[in-house]
Amino acid sequence: MAEVIKMPRLSDTMTDGVVAKWHKKIGDVIKEGDLLADIETDKATMEFESFQEGVLLYIGVKENETAEVDSILAILGEKDEDITTLLDSVSNTSVNVDEDLEPEEIIPKTVFEVPKISIPVDTNSSQDIQKRIKISPLAKKLAKEKNINISLIAGTGDLGRIIKRDVENFDGTKSTSANVQLEAKEIPISQMRRTIASRLSTSKFTAPHFYLNMEVEMDNLMKERTLINSKNNIKISFNDIIVKAVAMALKKHPDINSSWFDSYIKFHQNINIGVAVAIENGLIVPVIKNADFKSLSDISNETNTFVEKAKENKLQPSDWEGNTFTISNLGMFGIDDFTAIINPPDACILAVGAIKRKPVIKDDIIVPGNIMKLTLSCDHRVVDGVMGAKFLSTLKNMLESPLLMFC
Repeated sequence: MAEVIKMPRLSDTMTDGVVAKWHKKIGDVIKEGDLLADIETDKATMEFESFQEGVLLYIGVKENETAEVDSILAILGEKDEDITTLLDSVSNTSVNVDEDLEPEEIIPKTVFEVPKISIPVDTNSSQDIQKRIKISPLAKKLAKEKNINISLIAGTGDLGRIIKRDVENFDGTKSTSANVQLEAKEIPISQMRRTIASRLSTSKFTAPHFYLNMEVEMDNLMKERTLINSKNNIKISFNDIIVKAVAMALKKHPDINSSWFDSYIKFHQNINIGVAVAIENGLIVPVIKNADFKSLSDISNETNTFVEKAKENKLQPSDWEGNTFTISNLGMFGIDDFTAIINPPDACILAVGAIKRKPVIKDDIIVPGNIMKLTLSCDHRVVDGVMGAKFLSTLKNMLESPLLMFC
């Protein structure tokens, strides 16, 4: 008997998905555990395996199409089984079945097509450009006779209109690329980019952000890191140390480790640090859970694993769920300082800049030093200025005197 496979919910925030690739086709025999398709969610592209067995009779969402969670993804059954009645009986489907159509040509109503955005090739581009260029009929006729591409002609008529003399005086040997009107590329918005836009827009325009800035002297920490790495097989990064310091500072300021909900504020008991990682299609924030209980080596190993999995689109929902605080570090790209948008449901996000060699004043003497800038973005509904300032001050002290983070 035929069974419906629905678009799965592969993350807690997923509302729809895009089929990036089908690994099976109509007529294939499917076994339990077979890889059916790659599905792009709001977080990552994930492999979707079948939990059922049978012959693939129907594909409801073609490659690069979008469908809501629980809409028909596919139907499995016996070979040559009639699925018309099943399609008609599914509440979220409305189809008129044509006996001449193959099963894969029947489209459920919940599946809506992503606009097909084509990147013009040279032949189409030339035609499209000619439609938009202002040119007199006589000049257009003359250019056609002379086999001249009018996009290369500079118009001298009113509002840049090309007229007869422009065509007559046109010298193709002197044409430069500056005269060419190139088509802009248009590409479909990925599911991840769409979700990033939606979540961060909601955060920015719903949560009243305010920002606190502080400079940290990194000389002591740089010395300690060099010492640790000289005696350790695992190389500890500055970001690993910042993650640990943030976790320990949150233990001393639990009000920062919280989230705003419409009728209450949730104060989290676990300290789960999200670490922003850039990937090809956008941004993913894997979470180091219970970071306050983990060693620097543990944090380093976990972060490196997350980065590799993110690059290969192998992160699982458990890897990115449950954050209570987020760190975004652009220091490795030479960025001095920046402000980050809060990553819901967190109340704060820490933006970390590069370590820069600068003159500093110590004991009224100007000496060289290493300075890093931190910017804390706070949701004012949850965190007040003094609360944020105290947290940032504690974090600064821990980074400048690393032993404090273990006290």
